[in-house]
Amino acid sequence: MIVGSERRATLLALLTVALWSTVATGFKLGLQVLHPLQLLLAGALVSTAFFWALAWRRRRWRLSWRETRLAALLGLMNPFAYYVVLFAAYDRLPAQIAQPLNYTWAMALALLAWPILGQRPSWRTLAGVVLGYVGVLVVLRPGGFLRPALLGLGANETAASPTDFMPMDPIGVGLALSSTLIWATYWLMQVRSKTDGLGLMAWSFLFGTAATAVLCALGPGWPPWTGATLAFGAWVGLVEMGVAFLLWRQALALTQNAARIGQLIYLSPLLSFVLIASVLGERIHPASALGLLIIIGGLLLTNRPNTPSPAKEL
Repeated sequence: MIVGSERRATLLALLTVALWSTVATGFKLGLQVLHPLQLLLAGALVSTAFFWALAWRRRRWRLSWRETRLAALLGLMNPFAYYVVLFAAYDRLPAQIAQPLNYTWAMALALLAWPILGQRPSWRTLAGVVLGYVGVLVVLRPGGFLRPALLGLGANETAASPTDFMPMDPIGVGLALSSTLIWATYWLMQVRSKTDGLGLMAWSFLFGTAATAVLCALGPGWPPWTGATLAFGAWVGLVEMGVAFLLWRQALALTQNAARIGQLIYLSPLLSFVLIASVLGERIHPASALGLLIIIGGLLLTNRPNTPSPAKEL
């Protein structure tokens, strides 16, 4: 029985990895046809409907007045502020830069768990954080990155010259790293609240979606409700914000070895690079690949049993 449960847990974890590996590519494709706020609104509407349907079915949507106010605050953090900042970063940076930077959220989580949850980081955790941010420096290589027009050069095209490189966009980098702080703070506040995770998620996404709709109406306007908009909304709303978390939670619930299952998630950014290269046509710079591997090494050191996992809280 345990063997069957472990096999199912592994399959669910691998499916989650496959879904999360498409996220960076989906963001970039969506941002080619939609403004960041429009893409966020489309995705948030889908995810809000998903979480409310699930919460209603499980009868876990009722919150106290205090918990509802907390949900409003959290909703302004995620999906609103977090994805506004993250999509703006993806809009300014190549996916091979934005994705590794965003993946450092786990290190931000480990650091912020001290002031928010009182979990003092161990020396191993601090070493992992330092190593991870060394990887960030490698990703932010001094040579800059290729111009977008040159990211998809074929085998018969002329190689890029030194003048084809651009300096790293500091605003985009700052946005990507800032998004990790928002994400980590959001999850730590949710853990500390001890409120039902699913009900809190449903209400927070409702408030966050409302804030996004207001900002979208005041800014770029409502997204055009085309097939492409609905497809990208479903991609962002279900793959990034919804289904993958539930699959990951189920995998953790089934396994007797959460540490082993937890290591599988580090396949996601590696698979993501394959999609970034094959679908988006970005030529993966060796520094991006090396920096990502260093970041993953830092995450492996940083990971510890009592660090809260977002998926566990649903």
